Amino acid sequence: MTEITVAALQLSFSADIDANIAKVSQGVREAHARGAQVILPPELFEGEYFCRVEDEGLFANAAPVGEHKAVLAMQALAEALKVTIPTSFFEADGPHYYNSLAMIGPDGEVQGVYRKSHIPDGPGYEEKFYFRPGNTGFKVWPAPPAAPGWKLGVGVCWDQWYPETARAMMLMGAELLFYPTAIGSEPHDTSLDTARLWRRAMVGHAVSNVVPVIAANRVGVEHGQTFYGTSFITDERGDILAELNREEEGVITATLDLARVKRHRAAFGFFRDRRPELYGRLVADV
Repeated sequence: MTEITVAALQLSFSADIDANIAKVSQGVREAHARGAQVILPPELFEGEYFCRVEDEGLFANAAPVGEHKAVLAMQALAEALKVTIPTSFFEADGPHYYNSLAMIGPDGEVQGVYRKSHIPDGPGYEEKFYFRPGNTGFKVWPAPPAAPGWKLGVGVCWDQWYPETARAMMLMGAELLFYPTAIGSEPHDTSLDTARLWRRAMVGHAVSNVVPVIAANRVGVEHGQTFYGTSFITDERGDILAELNREEEGVITATLDLARVKRHRAAFGFFRDRRPELYGRLVADV
């Protein structure tokens, strides 16, 4: 079996974690009913996107992976539906805080945690106040049993702008790339609309790695900050298979043939023709 059905959820969120979990759960159930085996909610769906301000009181909302309400809820749902749910959450680990993702498998178990590697800092997206840079390195995860032997790669939001993130996961064996996101308007420049840039960056990853990409963003207005949605699924050619607009909430799905993707990747030769001996400058911090 080489076909796998994936889904992305596009939703608006409030300050009520229970209401947010219920909304995501409804979306997961809808995606499951449409045949999805891997279902991607947006980044930090536990609440409003709190990084627009620096507020030390918000650290109280973080929790360890084994205690976080959003993670526990998705574990129960994944087990009940036998689906995989990459779950973004605000993680507390002793005195440290991370923007993290728990990869929850169809048995409801956390397969591991990825901590967001690239942390942005700017008006409306002041994440460096809250999060340490991730210390897990990039990770890949086993696909659901319906596609045994295949692997999934997941980056978180700001990671999605970096070609190094996508390529690293590909070199680790990823066959699909997922990106949960929270992105919208830029408070410092109301004329700047990054929606098309955001999509182009990830479509570029799809094309240059010959890999499908699944991106899930939030929508709605939170304290004057407008999140622009436009969640999408692209195939390995960079062609859009499913998408949502800037305002609608909903679920998108697509069925992908991983064997076909693998053939196309081999035929393009991007990995055959790599020249790692020339790339030292990419990892020189100067």
